[in-house]
Amino acid sequence: MTSKWDKVLRQVDDYRWEVPQDYKDGMRVPGLIYANDLLISSIINDQALEQVANVAFLPGIVYASMAMPDLHWGYGFPVGGVAATRVDGGVISPGGVGFDINCGIRMLRTDLTEAEVRPRLDDLVDALFRNIPTGMGSRGRIRINPQQEMDQVLTRGAAWAVEQGLGDPEDLPVTEESGCIADAKPSAVSSRARQRGAPQLGTLGSGNHFLEVQVVDEIYEPQVAQSFGITAPGQITIMIHCGSRGLGHQVCSDYIKVVESAGQRYGIELPDRQLAAAPIESPEGQDYLAAMRCAANFAWANRQCIAHWTRESFQQVFQRDPKDLGMRQVYDVAHNIAKIETHQVEGKATRLCVHRKGATRSFPAHSPDLPEKYREVGQPVLIPGDMGRYSFLAVGSEGAMEGSFGSSCHGAGRLQSRGAAKRALKGRDIQGELREQGIVVKAHGGWASVAEEAPSAYKDVSQVVEVCHGANLVKKVARVRPMGVIKG
Repeated sequence: MTSKWDKVLRQVDDYRWEVPQDYKDGMRVPGLIYANDLLISSIINDQALEQVANVAFLPGIVYASMAMPDLHWGYGFPVGGVAATRVDGGVISPGGVGFDINCGIRMLRTDLTEAEVRPRLDDLVDALFRNIPTGMGSRGRIRINPQQEMDQVLTRGAAWAVEQGLGDPEDLPVTEESGCIADAKPSAVSSRARQRGAPQLGTLGSGNHFLEVQVVDEIYEPQVAQSFGITAPGQITIMIHCGSRGLGHQVCSDYIKVVESAGQRYGIELPDRQLAAAPIESPEGQDYLAAMRCAANFAWANRQCIAHWTRESFQQVFQRDPKDLGMRQVYDVAHNIAKIETHQVEGKATRLCVHRKGATRSFPAHSPDLPEKYREVGQPVLIPGDMGRYSFLAVGSEGAMEGSFGSSCHGAGRLQSRGAAKRALKGRDIQGELREQGIVVKAHGGWASVAEEAPSAYKDVSQVVEVCHGANLVKKVARVRPMGVIKG
């Protein structure tokens, strides 16, 4: 530990560390970091802990400025940050959602086994890479009008895609918010955002976005796994990771300016201008929420289209209908979003705006927000790792409601910046090394896009998940390992 944080951080228990409220004059609550000894040793070398402290200045924040174990530096809020502010008198901050609004994960299960897929793996990865547009600025297979048709996407979300024949109606109940969050107002979305988003619907994008064919490696909770459609080691699953593309980025860019100006008028003083915030119930706060919900619906439509083409790709390679292959959706969950939810605060049910930036909703059994089929077991929590090790399927826990406003980690979390990863791996054949492990990778951006997302650039997701499991934010259900990956 550096001398600074050695003096500041207080270890609460095996899985929690506190930045005391008196660390900075003006903090309204303490900072609370979920981590173990191993992870905290890397977290302290990042600027993210300062951001945790800065978030604690937000008017209306309750309990703590929280950070998940995949914590790392971001815009305003750290990635992995969770903060809940009172609707009555509190603020909303676009930095607490981020630029890729509703970047999230969708998981599909199949009846296929590794033994059946391994001989056709190259053909399958080729088909996926051919059928699903990837890469920076990629253009999709769908052509929509940026005005009237876009309005339908922004208000209907995944349901719009299903109505166009792009997916299965059974996908909708097992998508967070049924793939369509209410109170989205297209009039709050700028023409520039619409123009950027229209050609990108149905595209994977670049950076850390990916589609991964996986095999179940280990099952920890057989009964819960069975409820999710995971039956045995060797079973094939798919994870799709992407978001709202240029539309969401532009919505964030537009409203950072609006909210920063509004915050000054409302007399909101914060230690970092990237935390720009406006009162939730102000016109500016309500406009941002309305536009953010539109971008979230765009992202759910986007993943719905990609899931449909994923099924088509499997059908092309295995010459069987996707239903005959048992291709059903396990769940789809948002990672970057702000939602109005009711939680207990000092023993009272309180309406809060829960900012989750690089954090996954983790609701337990019997939550009314869950689909009927999962009501008795809890929400599936999808936690991707890196393309060389593992990803996890978990389930929401009651401890998350008590300790993190129903939130958990969203992935492995970066150890290195993209630039640092490329410098460290210069001259190495990353795709060749992964192929030696039995993992086939195709990337639109070639060596650079593979190197910047290489396993060494990320924390060990097993460690991250172990913290959330140990802190009772989730229960581990199954571990999967990668076989084939496409990315931008």
